[in-house]
Amino acid sequence: MNKQFMALGLVSALALSACAGNSDNNTATTDNMATMDTTVPANDAMMDNAMMSGVPASPSQAFADMAGASDYYEVEAGKLAQEKATTQPLKDFGAMMVTAHTDTTEKLKAAGAKATPAIVPNPALNAEQEANLAALRAAEGTAFDTTYKTQQVAAHEKALAAMKDYAANGDVAEIKAFAATTSKAVQMHLDKIKGM
Repeated sequence: MNKQFMALGLVSALALSACAGNSDNNTATTDNMATMDTTVPANDAMMDNAMMSGVPASPSQAFADMAGASDYYEVEAGKLAQEKATTQPLKDFGAMMVTAHTDTTEKLKAAGAKATPAIVPNPALNAEQEANLAALRAAEGTAFDTTYKTQQVAAHEKALAAMKDYAANGDVAEIKAFAATTSKAVQMHLDKIKGM
């Protein structure tokens, strides 16, 4: 409720500041402002993201952001593997990562949309993921293969731990179900890359 009042106050303040900056008293502008729809959406997630950027994300939002970033990293790394790996099994694994993690991103978005309030993943890469992609871009030949395999094991181990933890302890049923299902695929990917 407080978020709605804060949002209504923000809309009012913006409307007043827009009017205050208009010194020629143009009635067309005044008429447009009078008919402007100031309905405030009751989506708490949007309010949290838009107005409370200094406030830590909820555990569910933090998990969704982590999972979204993990998927984004896996897709980008997989594309690089398709181009730069020296062995066909690694190229194929990269292709599988692109397909699988594009799919899990869509499933995460669908699960988040069913939550109340909706949870929208923000796939911003963390510093480690950025550095890992930079290392892959710089690596050539068998050095690429080794770097890619090492990164994939570490990334999948982290993702698996996070998926299992949220599946067991998360507070949003739709996201918990996503985590439980996805952890099985992550385990399969981890086993496959460790076997290469």
